[in-house]
Amino acid sequence: MSLAIPDTDPNVTPKRLAVLAVPAILIGVLSALVLWTLEQAADLLGGVLYKALPGALGVDPSGWWIIVVLTATGLAVGITLTLLPGHGGPDSATTELMGPPLPLRTLPGLALATILSLAGGVSLGPENPIIAINAAVVVAILARLIPKVPVQLAILLAGASTIGALFGTPVAAALLFTGILAALKAGGSLWDRLFLPVAAAGAAAVTMHLLGAPPFAFDLPDYGAPQAIDFVTGSLLTCAIVLVGLVMLYAFPLVYRAMHALRHPILIATVGGLILGILGFLGGPITMFKGLTQMGELLKDPGAYDAGQLAVIAGIKILALLIAASALFRGGRIFPATFVGVALGLLGNALFPSIPIGLAVACGVIGILVVVTRDGWLALFIAAAVAGDITLLPMLCVIILPAWLLVTAAPEFRIVPPADPATADAPRAAPPTKQSKRARGGAPTS
Repeated sequence: MSLAIPDTDPNVTPKRLAVLAVPAILIGVLSALVLWTLEQAADLLGGVLYKALPGALGVDPSGWWIIVVLTATGLAVGITLTLLPGHGGPDSATTELMGPPLPLRTLPGLALATILSLAGGVSLGPENPIIAINAAVVVAILARLIPKVPVQLAILLAGASTIGALFGTPVAAALLFTGILAALKAGGSLWDRLFLPVAAAGAAAVTMHLLGAPPFAFDLPDYGAPQAIDFVTGSLLTCAIVLVGLVMLYAFPLVYRAMHALRHPILIATVGGLILGILGFLGGPITMFKGLTQMGELLKDPGAYDAGQLAVIAGIKILALLIAASALFRGGRIFPATFVGVALGLLGNALFPSIPIGLAVACGVIGILVVVTRDGWLALFIAAAVAGDITLLPMLCVIILPAWLLVTAAPEFRIVPPADPATADAPRAAPPTKQSKRARGGAPTS
């Protein structure tokens, strides 16, 4: 990860941690409120676009209307990025999960582009832009009120609290930043250094629960007692899905290059919206949006989909993710990638019913996320959270090992634009960073 996170003083005192915990908790609450507000705005606009308007016009919201809305969404995002100050910040395809704080004047454009994307059904999640918005706000507030707090620590707290709010638990943030902080090889207790991020993430998670946000949990049959054969079948399924993820990874720069050959932001986003609309028309609403609600629909009645349908759903979502990430829409890749993993896991169960459904889904999530996030801890956490069965963890901790070997030398799932502006239309996949190698995956680059 490009962001330099400061080493925590190994001689930190409990009093110092307790004092700093107060602003950390407040940052967590603030970050959750920002996330909740933007998601509420997106849900409200999405209701107008896909319920109120088609109802008033007497049209089917799941037919050609999808193409109209997503094309219009692309046009609106393109205009937003062109006209508003800061142009919505860096292209999400080129950014890591956390980066340097953006100027405050950039935030309105970034927020509007994010709301439009989420409401219109673009296959991206809110994580990247929300972290960027929260980081910029937190850095500005602390610079005025508590200037002694380092900028890097402010960004770390904003990122941790946003992740805690997104997943409804501080555990994801703790696991994620364990890898980041371990890569620093600095002295001191690891939990001294995790104390403030966990405080911020915990406050954000509790705030989201109090605001009534749906939990990141699904109802799947219990796995039961581990079977030796499940290690073999689970590992094979996970590795097969990793290969699908690697195809996505190496296709990403090609799709990005093709979209950016259009040159102008309005044209890129509008054509991207049109393609997403056609994909949404073909795959239906279940292949649209960030994917969290749609995961629930898939897992509510897995038997309602046969192997062919699941393959089509996963394939369309993969294409939608690549197009959305390449067409200047602002958003993260973790949530839609998780949906792809769920669909591929269900496909594995449909083809090989001997693999328990909970294990198959967890393997699918791990297989995709180790490619997209390059973070084993986060992949394990999300897989266990989706499956909702703690008894799978020992199995998953072994199954992830061969999957990690397949991705450890692969590039990161993002685009690094060339330094020469004259060749800006020839992006390339990001090579593994030294830090990511030390941390065995480092931070996700969703």
